[in-house]
Amino acid sequence: MLALLLGLAVAAAPAPQSGDAVVGRWKTPVHNGIVEISRCGASICGKIVGSDKLRTNPNLADGRNSDASLRNRRLMGLQILSGFKLQGGGWYGGKIYNAEDGKTYSAEITMTGNDQLNLRGCVFKPFCRTQTWTRVR
Repeated sequence: MLALLLGLAVAAAPAPQSGDAVVGRWKTPVHNGIVEISRCGASICGKIVGSDKLRTNPNLADGRNSDASLRNRRLMGLQILSGFKLQGGGWYGGKIYNAEDGKTYSAEITMTGNDQLNLRGCVFKPFCRTQTWTRVR
């Protein structure tokens, strides 16, 4: 009987998140953006693969970039996530580029379930904003 109870307790416990749980396509709350997160060596990176604006104009450029020499690059396929390190249950020490204002911020990503993650971007702590992204299936 004890073995049966222990077996049920183990089955009911949530499985730990692996470092690859974040890999996939994610919908952002801004402009229905779609970001594809993949492994980049020991880190992860993410690129823009769609949004409402890109469906209207697939050649939309990075016109608000703070570096004028980068304003002609296309947003479709643009890498916006980089430099994260897996620590415990999340990815920390990374950067996110925000095409809305043309600036790059420090960032961290934590999974809040199999199909949701929180991405926290900071100008510098404690001046941060968190978005919840939902997995696209």
